Amino acid sequence: MFDRLFDRLEAALAKPAAQQPIWGDPEQARDAVALLSRAEPIVTPAETARLRSRLAAVARGEAFLLQGGDCAETFAANTEAHVRANLWTLVDMAAVLARRTGLPVVKVARMAGQYAKPRSQAVDALGLPVYRGDMVNSIEPTLAARTPDPYRMLRAHADAARAMALVRSFGNGNGNGNGNGEGDGDNDLYVSHEALLLDYEQSLLRVDTSGPEPRLASGLGHFLWIGERTRQLDGAHIAFAELLSNPIGLKIGPGTSPETAAAYVRRLDPHREPGRLTLVSRMGHGQVRDVLPPIVEKVTASGHQVIWQCDPMHGNTYTSANGYKTRNLRHITDEIAGFFEVHRRLGTHPGGIHIEVTGDDVTECLGGAAGTTEADLPARYHTACDPRLNAEQSMELAFSVPEMAAADITDFEAALR
Repeated sequence: MFDRLFDRLEAALAKPAAQQPIWGDPEQARDAVALLSRAEPIVTPAETARLRSRLAAVARGEAFLLQGGDCAETFAANTEAHVRANLWTLVDMAAVLARRTGLPVVKVARMAGQYAKPRSQAVDALGLPVYRGDMVNSIEPTLAARTPDPYRMLRAHADAARAMALVRSFGNGNGNGNGNGEGDGDNDLYVSHEALLLDYEQSLLRVDTSGPEPRLASGLGHFLWIGERTRQLDGAHIAFAELLSNPIGLKIGPGTSPETAAAYVRRLDPHREPGRLTLVSRMGHGQVRDVLPPIVEKVTASGHQVIWQCDPMHGNTYTSANGYKTRNLRHITDEIAGFFEVHRRLGTHPGGIHIEVTGDDVTECLGGAAGTTEADLPARYHTACDPRLNAEQSMELAFSVPEMAAADITDFEAALR
């Protein structure tokens, strides 16, 4: 039985895989994967099982999912100060959401593994290999630094383990656990990353027999998601995600048809487990009200209890007049408003938001009470990839979300009664 499971894994990894680095020495890549396979897991099975249970509550409309953190983690920024600042931002946002909605909030950080990034071009404006995240190469603009190095996966694992230790110690210091992977429920913190680099993702898999069929549990993160650029139905990433017992997220953009969305759901949630699959819409504020409804209707009609989550960041990215990739808080808020409007109209539960935020005092996104403008962007633009909301902008967003959600929550609680 287990041999067949690993045969399926081998077949999945043999499928076409988008956004993978080209290692200069395949033997080094195999060696790096072998070393990783002997490393300690980042997360425990008990933690992941607890998250599965809490996400089932989100899918039933009994909780709200808040997922956020850096666009791309970096080795240099993996400091206690930075990790704690990001965690405080997430916890503070969750406290506002819980207090103002009356729903428990499941907190999932983009942390302890978010070291690889998909890119739209293979080379940058200088003709160098594009930066694909610290797991693959360096952001420094030299050929040597940009050459993919498989041994950077080992550094990524080590840094992820250190970040996860900080997550646990942060939880202990705030009444969230006992240090043994056992928390008290509402206050637990979980970690997530995009399952992008398959050489890394295949390295720490263990057989999990606790579900409806034997599956593979990743020890690299509690929650893994498949991105917009790697969600090909005939590709390796979807085939890989099918085999996992971890909760799975899937980013869907405005090019996703209702039929394709339903096909993803059939593939990734074959046993109709509430909360097993999170569909993360990233439509852009100008399209969410038109594109999302038929997708929600099609998936809802299938009978699967997925989590509907809004990523209001990626569909609202643009280049400023002074050359910085940025986002406007007004557009971000409007996409979330549209997301709630769609679910209110259809009578479905808007389960959460997925945002790129930091506790650092950056100037990467426009708007907010401080009135950040394009002229302010160069002052503290520190992201390694996409722009993040700073702590002040994040809290503004947290206070506005319950206002947009209030009607939906009232209607849902009335339905329960």
